[in-house]
Amino acid sequence: MNRDKALELVKAHLKNKNLVKHCLAVEACMRAMARRLNQDEEKWGLAGILHDLDYEITEKSPELHTTETVKILEEKGVEADIIRTVQAHAGQVECQNEMEWSIFSIDPLTGLIIAATLMHPSKRLKEVDLPFVKRRYKEKSFARGARREDIEQIKNIGMDLDDFIEVCLGAMQGIDKELGL
Repeated sequence: MNRDKALELVKAHLKNKNLVKHCLAVEACMRAMARRLNQDEEKWGLAGILHDLDYEITEKSPELHTTETVKILEEKGVEADIIRTVQAHAGQVECQNEMEWSIFSIDPLTGLIIAATLMHPSKRLKEVDLPFVKRRYKEKSFARGARREDIEQIKNIGMDLDDFIEVCLGAMQGIDKELGL
């Protein structure tokens, strides 16, 4: 599957524009992490863009999240490691490698970065910096859904939290227009 087909699939299954934007944000961060770690950027990007394909179908039953996605992706002939990474982001399988740990930590971080941007005086992603995100990160009541303990699991691939946030912030700033921020 290529990126265009993946985006078509996302738009066909997700009606909420903010969910589509979230998938784009996770894709951008996954691509940036792949570059950083000298991995396959296309493969990592596909895992990122496809990770929440069944979210609207399973949102009332989070324990089922990714089960429909797996069926769809298997039917489309998507590589097994991409499918496993999609499952790993939701904790359906245990993370075992850099791609899986990355998506597991990226998923909540993108939400935190978006929330921080909306709190920034300019509300522009390009004007948000690491210290601003870190201040929001440290506020326990801020963006509670962005589980800090999940974000911090990036340590499992030996990456420093600040470095990780900078990689993802830069990736999201690179697609600020698509994200509407």
